[in-house]
Amino acid sequence: MRLAILTGGSRGLGRALAEAAIREGFAVIEFSRGAPHSYSVSVDLSSPLEAHRVMGTRIDAIDIANVDELLVISNAATLEPIGPVSRKPAEAIVTHLNTNLTSAVLFCAEVVSHFQTTPARKVLANISAGAAHDGVFGWSLYCAAKLGMEAFIRSMALEQAHQPYPFIPVNIDPGVVNTDMHIAAGAASPADFPASARFVERRTRGELTAPAAAATAIIRLLRDPRSGRVATTMHATLRPNPSIERTSSSRLRLLSAAAHVER
Repeated sequence: MRLAILTGGSRGLGRALAEAAIREGFAVIEFSRGAPHSYSVSVDLSSPLEAHRVMGTRIDAIDIANVDELLVISNAATLEPIGPVSRKPAEAIVTHLNTNLTSAVLFCAEVVSHFQTTPARKVLANISAGAAHDGVFGWSLYCAAKLGMEAFIRSMALEQAHQPYPFIPVNIDPGVVNTDMHIAAGAASPADFPASARFVERRTRGELTAPAAAATAIIRLLRDPRSGRVATTMHATLRPNPSIERTSSSRLRLLSAAAHVER
């Protein structure tokens, strides 16, 4: 069985990733609050310990002997609250970090623990962003969580290199994708996010990558057997057709036609 497990697959890029995996013949399990699909499991990622219990129960029910290929994608994320943290309530700050970092780490840890001993090809992908490496006014929490996850995945790659049946951990930057998150950024107050008008302009000019195009390229790349056992040097560029181009890089990166990330 080909199996894909992901978080945040109810809409946007996550939904497109689930649909692309299904087209490739994968059975899919997705964790999200809305849980709109027949393959969805409802979970509140802002409550990490409860989310871990729910995800663990579902993952533990999978017979690893039946899995021939595994794709694991940590995709769920929130941009809110937008603006300097000094203006935000503590509860909103904790909710953001719980969703974007703590629950994401727990999800990855649970999957690795359950599937570590299976010899199937196993890819663990973190959906990152250019904000992981560039400070952005109003996005301090988002930047911190994305950078934290990238460091976590890089460290996991080192750990997996010593396993007899390793996962292939990679960070993926999908570039500027047409999602609700991009709309939220454009709708933010300039006082909280001075670049909001530029987000609106890019959407108006049609410069955003469609979720389906990004997802198709991501799934194709994650399944590429040339990626090896423990991937730390893959780079990809998503072009309008979309085609995939591989060069040397410390990250796996999918970019829009403009070949730049928002910052």
